[in-house]
Parts: sequence; structure tokens; C-alpha cells
Amino acid sequence: MSNWSLNNLSFIATAYAQDGAAAPKGPSVIEMLVMPVGFLVIMYFFIIRPQQRKAREQADLITNLKAGDEVVTTGGIIGKIRSVSEGFVSLEVSPNTSIKVLKANVTALTKAPSAAPIKAAKEQPAKG
Repeated sequence: MSNWSLNNLSFIATAYAQDGAAAPKGPSVIEMLVMPVGFLVIMYFFIIRPQQRKAREQADLITNLKAGDEVVTTGGIIGKIRSVSEGFVSLEVSPNTSIKVLKANVTALTKAPSAAPIKAAKEQPAKG
């Protein structure tokens, strides 16, 4: 055999010897679970928790409705509550005109703008 083929055989032997070394280990179970658990925690604090809080506020709003409150419905109708029954609310949308809507369709209470700050501003003399 020539010198060239012996050198090739020695490289092959070295390659096989190095291949016998232990393969690198993969990540542990704990390391693999860190990312999914982190995503679940983030989803809870940014998605689930705010939805639960909003649902609780809506339930409180519906249970505390009383005659005289001015409300907005999901359809955008604004009216003053005339009467409250088990599942319905009677809204006065204009003088002598009322409609009956589901309590669940009441979205928010409206706050009538107070005229007191406007009157106070008009009563003060102009500076200058």
C-alpha cells in the first residue's frame, strides 16, 4: 500500500474514535416547560384577567340599575330608565315614548354634563 492510503486510514480511524464520544444532551424537561408556562402566565394577566374584571363590572352595573338612571344600550340607544323588572328595563327615549330592552343590553350609565361649571364660567367677569 502506498503512503497515501495509510494516511487516509488513519483519518478514518480517528473519525470513528471521535464519533464514539457521548452525544450532546438535549434540554431538560424543566427547560422545555419554561416557555409554554410563561406564555400561559402572560395570557392570564393580559387577556383572561381583564375580561373577568370587565364581566364583573357589567354584572354589577346590571344588578344596580334603578329608575332614573340614564343608560346606553348595545344598539346605541340612550334613555332614562322608567322601570326595572326581572329581565327587562323600560327606557324613556323621548317624552311619552318608552321602549322595553333586555337588561343584558344595557352597556353603560351616562353622566349628564353638569351645567354648573358652564354657568360659573359665564358669571365670572372677563379678565383683561
